[in-house]
Amino acid sequence: MRTWMSRSAVTLLVLLLTVTGCGKNTGNNGTAGTREPAGGTGTTAGTEGGTGNQAGAKFNIGMVTDVGGVNDNSFNQSAWEGLQLLEKDTGAKVKYLQSKSDAEYLPNLNQMVKGNFNMTWGIGFIIGDAMKTVASQNPNAKLAIIDNVVDAPNVASITFAENEGSFLVGVVAGLMTKTNKIGFVGGIDIPVIKRFEAGFRAGVTAVNPQAKLTVNYTGAFDKPDLGKAAAATLYNDGSDIIFHASGATGNGVFNEAKDRVKSGQKVWVIGVDQDQSKTFGDDVTLTSMMKRVDQAVYRVSNDLIAGKYEGGKTTVLGLKDDGVGLPETSTKNVPADVLKKVDEYKQRIISGEIKVPEQ
Repeated sequence: MRTWMSRSAVTLLVLLLTVTGCGKNTGNNGTAGTREPAGGTGTTAGTEGGTGNQAGAKFNIGMVTDVGGVNDNSFNQSAWEGLQLLEKDTGAKVKYLQSKSDAEYLPNLNQMVKGNFNMTWGIGFIIGDAMKTVASQNPNAKLAIIDNVVDAPNVASITFAENEGSFLVGVVAGLMTKTNKIGFVGGIDIPVIKRFEAGFRAGVTAVNPQAKLTVNYTGAFDKPDLGKAAAATLYNDGSDIIFHASGATGNGVFNEAKDRVKSGQKVWVIGVDQDQSKTFGDDVTLTSMMKRVDQAVYRVSNDLIAGKYEGGKTTVLGLKDDGVGLPETSTKNVPADVLKKVDEYKQRIISGEIKVPEQ
């Protein structure tokens, strides 16, 4: 595993935390796979309002979302926030194209490449096949992907040890459940989501072997109604804590929790990818399993500007790299003794004493 984030993670994370939750776009009226950020266009000029040294003023860097979209309150949104910060710091021009279906991955990636973007990101495991095709057809293009490994000399692949971070929120759930029933709502049943599930299950079991974990895959990352229905089933069955790893589908999990809290039932959701308490509130968000996609996108894109792009390499970011973990806001709802136990397990995972399963 490469650990390029270890030296600069603390400094860069401070910068990134200042923009977490900012730049959220609303609405869902994009056409032909493109989306326009609120108050602007899909392309933003880095020289306007930028505070950095403008080292990237001649660079155009783009990203293609998966079907969850740039407003998914999850990894697509986090990736876009990383590019927005890059724009502010370096003057690079950044743009995204939003994919509304699987059929749009290939044309959206091609649109970026044919538009002479210096680098194009594909966000999400399910873009992998399209990325492989575009990479082979355009060997001079510089590409990067989140959550998948594309074996091509012109693709930088960034993955995360989601199982490690999920183990820690599993510890929280296992120690804090009142019913000994816990739920997991997944999006599509793919390896990256199975890592979330496996790590979460292992964390729950480590601290509470009596707890029952019920798993519900919705089959989608962009269907809040399915997330709401899945959460309702789990809560009705007695689960008082649900961890979701389902992109925008998870918005429905939070909505169901909010409805129940308003009616007097105390239930919790554990968010994913971002600190989702900033979107959905502390009344229903127990904690979140943060995946610092914004940090990874920022760093690899900045490396490109600095002439250090490394295509053909795979980087895996876990607990020791600060690539996954819990947000500082966890202290609002998670007791100090539980957080102490979380930190104990974190250190045991980093040291190698505990090997967290991936499936």
